[in-house]
Amino acid sequence: MASLKEKTANGLLWGSISNGMQQLLNLVIGIFLARLLSQSDYGMVGMITIFTALGASLQEGGFISALNKRKNASHKDFNAVFWTSIAIGVSFYLLLFVCAPLIAAFYGQPKLTALTRYITLGFVISSFSTAPRAYLFRNMMVRETSLMTIMALAVSGVVAILMAYAGMAYWGIATQTIVYITVVMALSYYFSGWRPSLSIDLTPVREMIGFSSRLIATNVFNIINTNLFSVILGRLYTPSDVGNYTQANKWNTMGSSLISNMITGIAQPVFTRVEEDRERQKAILRKLLRFTAFLTFPLMFGLALVAKEFIVILITDKWIESAGILQLLCVAGAFLPISTLLYNLIISRGHSGAYMWSTIAQCLTALAIALLMARYGIRVMVMAYVVVSVAWTGVWLRLAQRETPLRTMEFIRDISPYLLLSTALCACAHFATGGIGNIYLRFFAKILLVAVPYLGILRILGSTILKESIHFMLKRQL
Repeated sequence: MASLKEKTANGLLWGSISNGMQQLLNLVIGIFLARLLSQSDYGMVGMITIFTALGASLQEGGFISALNKRKNASHKDFNAVFWTSIAIGVSFYLLLFVCAPLIAAFYGQPKLTALTRYITLGFVISSFSTAPRAYLFRNMMVRETSLMTIMALAVSGVVAILMAYAGMAYWGIATQTIVYITVVMALSYYFSGWRPSLSIDLTPVREMIGFSSRLIATNVFNIINTNLFSVILGRLYTPSDVGNYTQANKWNTMGSSLISNMITGIAQPVFTRVEEDRERQKAILRKLLRFTAFLTFPLMFGLALVAKEFIVILITDKWIESAGILQLLCVAGAFLPISTLLYNLIISRGHSGAYMWSTIAQCLTALAIALLMARYGIRVMVMAYVVVSVAWTGVWLRLAQRETPLRTMEFIRDISPYLLLSTALCACAHFATGGIGNIYLRFFAKILLVAVPYLGILRILGSTILKESIHFMLKRQL
């Protein structure tokens, strides 16, 4: 029987492999689609992303986290979630089907009616996979989840590219979502081995609803916060403006989710298993903080450093306006995995209410600032959003300190070496490569001038996280 430490290490390993493969596939797929499609194509889908994301969150209902928290979850619990999720998914789809013309009228884009009704079919399909995905999550079956996600991404990406080549514009992006959800649904049953039964008893759902309802409310505001600019830009500006923001946000999300998804896959189950031992929980949290900071700061600051070269080389200079937005978003993206780790601790302790109210407050603050700054243009709005996002890391820290005896200075000591080193190296690389005219040479020079010194300095300083990462990778012989 694998120990908790081994499960955590294996979870991080498979999480890193999975997220690495996912981002590589997203990179390739994104390059093809961005070269084939226009800003307006991305903008059309971007305008309704908030509705599809809200539907997915409501359909899931926070039940995956609720089942993970539940002591000795049985088939009866999973089966109750299965039928409840389907009822919610179908109901929300019917609601948006009726409201689709109103959404189109809000944006002044009549074509959004059919697009909304098509893409939101994903709610119904996804509702069938909530229970088996919860089974995979609760049992830390990260390897199976990784394979499932990679296969779904590959299949859906090929479909989207073929449709884009056929001139089907934004319908290819919409179909990519539908195909992805369908493949995930099918494979979740295959890998989990779980099957529903017709014996329906919703008593477990009523017992979980207090915890899960707070997660639902939280996720709703989290989604609003994430997709805030797409709504505001879609209302005040053109589909092309929305497309440029959507493109920048996509690359930023790819970078930050490479770390945050890896952490999310193991953080809640691990924290839940040691919730009775506060000191052990604190030790695990601090190690995960160091590991997260070790990866996220050089990755996200490095992406900001090469944003212009990255955009032009991969998806041509027609997207150059998105590069400046990407640079700003990367700063917020660098702190997102750390915030994710902290609020996963809060959720694992059963305090979904604190998570909910903090997320609502962050969303309302970001909304107010975005509306105040709308008159000054997109970049000023994004800059204000970044400031709020980074500052809110302190709020998550304060809430986490209520659950575990982590002192502020310990938190700073855990993340500051990686933060300061990454910042300094990126600044030096920026000035050192300023005179290089060739865009390809400048791109690779920036990467080398950050990556090589970063690993070299940490090795000289005897970084424990670096040593353990290298040791584990060699031990696994992967």
